[in-house]
Formats: sequence, structure tokens, C-alpha cells
Amino acid sequence: MKDAKHQSKRHPRKAATYHHGDLRRSLVRAALELAAEGRDWNFSLREVARRAGVSHNAPYGHFAHKRDLLAAAAAAGHELLQSELMAAIGKVKKPLTSLLRMGAAYIDFGTKNAALYRLMFTAALVGPDWRPEQALASGVATRALLEDILGRGARSGVFAPVLNRKSELQIAALHAWAAVHGLTMLLLDGLATVENLSSERMAQRVLNTISRGLEAGR
Repeated sequence: MKDAKHQSKRHPRKAATYHHGDLRRSLVRAALELAAEGRDWNFSLREVARRAGVSHNAPYGHFAHKRDLLAAAAAAGHELLQSELMAAIGKVKKPLTSLLRMGAAYIDFGTKNAALYRLMFTAALVGPDWRPEQALASGVATRALLEDILGRGARSGVFAPVLNRKSELQIAALHAWAAVHGLTMLLLDGLATVENLSSERMAQRVLNTISRGLEAGR
């Protein structure tokens, strides 16, 4: 699935060109496009069907309720985020460099895909009938990527050796994620401001602070 931030206002494909197996992905893609354009999720399943170029009843074969489509979109967002994080660190071997690049890519993704990012972490979807297994699984995978970087850093002596303990590693990953996620949300809300610092420079300073706190000997 293509990144939502690169999707443009394309002409919907005709319903006849769809194969049933592709319809679910096409509906999610249409929802991502609508959210990117309107910067919110205040659209109906009928609008999603219209954008996808299918009948207004077609979405119900895959999504009984709009919240089910939103759950799928949130899961797709986590998968997009994870792929961008993996691309950012690439074949980088130094754990510290990987941590900084991963953090920068995370913030960049969130600030450039505001509506999708908010959906991925919103509490508004949580309810007794909603089961966000896909989104949760993708989120766990992203956290595992962060833990891998911190673990490698601890074993190589770059990060504090205490991170070789699983519980400490998990706390450190949670701390780093919370800081980066919090900064991303503050940037989206226009509340992260530091005099004479651009948002990019501010993010870099925060990431440097996080990495220094993880270094061996601190």
C-alpha cells in the first residue's frame, strides 16, 4: 500500500476493474486518501465507496461498521510507519545512529500524516465492540524494532549495560517511544515551540537528549 502522504487526487477506478481480493485494500486506500485530503475521518462509508469507484453497498462485504474500516486504516498506518522506520535505519550498524534516524523518521511520519497518526493512537475508537488486533500487532512490531536497537547498543557497550536486562530494556524503549510520540503530538497541536529553533532542530535536540540518557556510564 502506498504512503498516504504521497497519494494524490486520482480518478477512481471503475468497479468492474476490481477483483474481490483487492477490494478491501482499495477501500482502505480510499479512506486514507480522504483522510489526507480532509485531515480528519469525518466521512461516510458511502464516500469511501464513491472514492473507490464501487457501489455504496460494497464496503459492507468487508466492513460491517465504519469503525472496522478505521481499525484497518490504523493497522495500515502502523505498517507504513514500520516500513519507513526500517527504511530509515537501513543497513546502519551503529545503534546510536540507528536510534537517531529512527526517531527522526518517526516524527517526520507523524507530522506529515497528521490525520492518520492521530487515528493510529486515538482512544476514541476504544470500545466494547472494537478489537484492534491488527493495529496492536503492528505497534508491537514497531516497539520490537526499537528494543532491538537498544539491545544491540547495550551489548556493544554504547548504551548502559543495565539494558541487557529485559525489564530495563522494555522500560527504556517505552521511555524513548513516549518522548518521541509526545513530541510528535505536541508538534501536531502547535504546542512544541522553542525560541529560535525550527521544529526539525527541536526534534534533533530532543533525540540527542534521549540518546545521552541511554549511554553507558550515565
